[in-house]
Amino acid sequence: MITDVDTYFIDGCGRCDHFATDSCKARIWSSPLSVLRELLLSSGLKEEVKWGQPTYTLNGKNVALLFSFKDCCGISFLKGVLLQDDHNLLVPAGPNSHVARLFKVNSEREVRDLAHLIREYLEEAIEIEKSGKKVPERERDETIPNVIQERIEIDEMFGKAWEALTPGRQRSYIIHIGGAKQEKTQQNRLEKALPKIFAGKGNNEY
Repeated sequence: MITDVDTYFIDGCGRCDHFATDSCKARIWSSPLSVLRELLLSSGLKEEVKWGQPTYTLNGKNVALLFSFKDCCGISFLKGVLLQDDHNLLVPAGPNSHVARLFKVNSEREVRDLAHLIREYLEEAIEIEKSGKKVPERERDETIPNVIQERIEIDEMFGKAWEALTPGRQRSYIIHIGGAKQEKTQQNRLEKALPKIFAGKGNNEY
């Protein structure tokens, strides 16, 4: 997985076998992604790389990130559920996503045509982060540790892998990861568990 933001726009995230090839989704969508990056940087957010993706933060808090899927690319607003979305342009990140909302595009032209609206969403997202407003409590699966839920929100590949696990296998990770008192320890346990999760195995399977 990459550690330098610029690498993403040249070779991709480094999380799959398509890294640095013409099949890489970040390369396929490089033109609209570059314009989206300009909009994000012009908003005053700090650019970092997290989970192999360009992530944009305010005072250390994650506000948005860029994504590239097979059929589109765009911006994921990490507290998107709090955005008013008067233009109805945001969609949930996935069936397990509670908080994040995606702004999807398919071309550089579309980004430029919608730039004024994207700036509106960015400004609102920044104001929400500045205000300290919290997202509503999750109504289901509240036993899922925050480190797992956050990964679901920001990482499409992980979200799909987690969804594909049986309830029993999910529970094995909830117990193992959630059993750690320190968030840092929970994060370390999750990172070590990733190969098994992507392989469809439970925590105690080999």
